[in-house]
Amino acid sequence: MKTIGVIGGMSWESTVPYYRDINERVKERLGGLHSASVIIYSVDFHDVAALQTAGAWDEAGIMMAKAARSLETAGAEIVILATNTMHEVAPAIEAAIDVPFIHIADPTAAAIKAAGLSRVGLLGTRFTMERDFYRRRLSELHGIDVVIPRDEDRAEVHRVIYEELAKGVLDPGSRRTFGKIIGRLVAAGAEGIVLGCTEIGLLVGPADSPVPLFDTGALHASAAVDAAMA
Repeated sequence: MKTIGVIGGMSWESTVPYYRDINERVKERLGGLHSASVIIYSVDFHDVAALQTAGAWDEAGIMMAKAARSLETAGAEIVILATNTMHEVAPAIEAAIDVPFIHIADPTAAAIKAAGLSRVGLLGTRFTMERDFYRRRLSELHGIDVVIPRDEDRAEVHRVIYEELAKGVLDPGSRRTFGKIIGRLVAAGAEGIVLGCTEIGLLVGPADSPVPLFDTGALHASAAVDAAMA
């Protein structure tokens, strides 16, 4: 089994499920007392969020690349970035390391296509929904059409992520709001919903959606285990 390096802490609330999911997948496959070989580099999300807000993506890329190199130096044989938004700087990470980097959008796309779907709604931070790095990868590399919420819904999803979910707050009112936003995406033609922020799966589940949900964090963790055990 190869060692998985995880760049986490964005937020730590969603890095915890990554660690659990990775180890649960290994336990399912190997049984007994088996667990994963994992190294986690957890950054201070306060600093990362400040760079996002300032639009300082080059500086953020330098930070993520440093974390990835540290993981490789520590023995990681595969690297994953436990956040959707920071995949904006995935090229900087890939350029900094010699071991494989698993992009979060790829196992998500594989699951969407395995479900026979071709048009999905995307929920995430404003950066993920509005910048093209994520939508472009799904559309150009995987042939999946992406629908994003209307502006006021994007603002509310972003607010809930940063003001609630990243701080461990799970508000039933916000869950209901997300359900309404999902409904509007379905009305716009979405056949499934991508939970394109690793915190959203902490709040929203299958009961909140009339169409399949694709939890990017869980899919990413599973793909990391696939690679580690290949």
